[in-house]
Amino acid sequence: MTTTLLVPTYQHMLQTLSGLLDKAQQQMPDRAETLLAARLAPDMFPLAAQVCFAAFQAQEAVFRLRGERVPEWLDAIAAEGRNAGNARGTIADAKKRIDTALSFLANVSDDGLDSGATLPIAIELPGGMTFDMTGEQYARDWALPQFYFHVITAYAILRNQGIEIGKADYVPHMFGYLRSKAVAA
Repeated sequence: MTTTLLVPTYQHMLQTLSGLLDKAQQQMPDRAETLLAARLAPDMFPLAAQVCFAAFQAQEAVFRLRGERVPEWLDAIAAEGRNAGNARGTIADAKKRIDTALSFLANVSDDGLDSGATLPIAIELPGGMTFDMTGEQYARDWALPQFYFHVITAYAILRNQGIEIGKADYVPHMFGYLRSKAVAA
């Protein structure tokens, strides 16, 4: 269940994030790069960081639920996000970060995370806070909420900056479930 829930969720929402960046570039080509520095509040990370953190979290969960150490290359993505206020990069960089995460997720086997449901997982935060949980609790209470936080924050930043996006842009994967009768109506 962990694999069939997490991996498609991450894939759908990373594709959404990429689509939102496309819309930003189409609607504000002259401001697209400066949008990466935009924030909702002064004490929040900018859009560039939200993209890094979403890509990081989607991949981090795979390693944690496999019982593997998070590799240095992935920790570097989180560090890039924490430094995005100083080095935001470009829309192309952000989209490449998303594409790399999507490629990584495409190679996760159908049952590649399910055995991690009972693994003990510790989340250590700066300042000495540590959360101890099982893999199932981690997936439900940490991995998904953290991931969604960054995708939703990216959406909110873009919306706040005047990009014309709406709920259909946030959940485009849902149109695959739409009854054909509803389309005609």
